[in-house]
Amino acid sequence: MTNLLATLRRKEQRGSRARCVLLTDGTPQQVASRLTALVAPHGTVEPDRHSWAPRGFVDPAEAKLGQTAAFLPPEQREMLLNWWLAVRHGRPNIPNWDIVSLATIHGQQGVILVEAKAHSSELSENGKTPGNADNDKGIRAAILQASEGLNKVESGWNLTAASYYQFCNRFAWSWKIATLGVPVVLLYLGFLRAQEMPDPFECHNEWECLVKSHSAKLVPEVVWGQPLDVGGVPLIPLVRSLELPLHGVTADGSTSSP
Repeated sequence: MTNLLATLRRKEQRGSRARCVLLTDGTPQQVASRLTALVAPHGTVEPDRHSWAPRGFVDPAEAKLGQTAAFLPPEQREMLLNWWLAVRHGRPNIPNWDIVSLATIHGQQGVILVEAKAHSSELSENGKTPGNADNDKGIRAAILQASEGLNKVESGWNLTAASYYQFCNRFAWSWKIATLGVPVVLLYLGFLRAQEMPDPFECHNEWECLVKSHSAKLVPEVVWGQPLDVGGVPLIPLVRSLELPLHGVTADGSTSSP
């Protein structure tokens, strides 16, 4: 049997990255069923209609919604890039997502955006690393715009590029995509009992409490698990968890418990 984890770069062979690839590995019916279970009852992924990334070990690349063609039409991708970036030369970075999937969300075509973690140190309080000055200014303005827009839906938002940058940019992009008329499920997925990591989550409650405490200064707690109405388009922030052992991952996609 081939060790499929060995097909990934060494630093990707453990933790949340390896598990996201494993979660999306298998037949379209298997993967669609897993993704549907994670976002139920808000969305459904259909194997014959919807695309996702990564696509398991065959194509483990993550998606960037301003660039990856499968999930949004060209005009919407262009709007996202123009909103986020003032200068595009020099290959400026934009958020990449652990998993992206098309889905039917509350009866409309939408996207599932997954931010996955396997241990507590992955939740960073750091602000944005300085880069191109014009882009930094534009990104700060975009995040502020998202925070102001979300405060019109539910008071208590405080998104910023100065701290908790990764968390803030995930919500900012989710809001912006919703303003383009695309329903969004923003899923914070905790992989439980990743024993190869130094500080794994032992249970769902531990993961959920960590997400909510990490975001307490940024996001009103009441929004978790509730559809937000962004101009008539749902944006649904979820916290879910899953145990997905890596030990013994082989070429037939099977695993054996540690």
